[in-house]
Amino acid sequence: MPLVTTGELVTRAAATRSAVAAFNVITLEHVEAVIVGAEQAGSPVVLQVSENAVKFRQGQVLPLARAAASAAEHAAVPVALHLDHVQSDDLLRQAPGAGFSSVMYDAARLSYAENLAATRAAADWAHAQGLWIEAELGQVGGKDGRPPLDAHAPGARTDPAEARAFVADSGVDALAVAVGSTHAMTTRTAALDHDLLKRLAATLDVPLVLHGSSGVPDDELVAAVAAGITKVNVGTALNIAMTDAIREFLATHPEAVDPRKYLSVGREAMTRAVARIIGVLG
Repeated sequence: MPLVTTGELVTRAAATRSAVAAFNVITLEHVEAVIVGAEQAGSPVVLQVSENAVKFRQGQVLPLARAAASAAEHAAVPVALHLDHVQSDDLLRQAPGAGFSSVMYDAARLSYAENLAATRAAADWAHAQGLWIEAELGQVGGKDGRPPLDAHAPGARTDPAEARAFVADSGVDALAVAVGSTHAMTTRTAALDHDLLKRLAATLDVPLVLHGSSGVPDDELVAAVAAGITKVNVGTALNIAMTDAIREFLATHPEAVDPRKYLSVGREAMTRAVARIIGVLG
């Protein structure tokens, strides 16, 4: 079916107090695994291409984006395409022509004032292009001589009052909040601050996004969705599934040289991970 928009999927999830799963993809095998896993779960899904993935693809966004869009057209479930963790304004401006309906503009490394100014400009431009835009706000630095703290550094937390002002002044459509998860976790040991999450959900009138979800245990994810998370980003969990499966295959088949043999095993492992995670989210 044709691509749907991220905003549509998130709005639908918010109306039913559920969450849409958004998976970061790096290879075509990731794309195929996410779509098949979502089909098995009978759920819509968001395919996310990060700025780091674009750098890995030799700085070219179109090859992976077009492959993802083509695969989505043959999917049996609604699929949206999202450009994730964009810091480059040049890459931001490539989003509409590459088929993305949404972007996550990442200026959270900056001071609050700089983050707000950059995000406001990005939101104005994105909305003029018909794009849905997500931003990120961690723990604001610059107070008492402290530098900005990355939104997913250990201990970072988003302040509800600052978040309310940031959303109002930036005009973004969704906000990724720091409530205890961390990017690239390879163990599922993150403990979320559910009291803070409830306060954020009560304070803000835009959907909340959880980044770093690969390190969050199932029961914590369920509780986060119940507390107000509407979009759940997953990346590392797929890479772990793929890498573990390929390592095991090559260890038992040292003679293998055809990449189709081990990549198919990795793709199947990612497919199972996608279906399981979507099942957890309900």
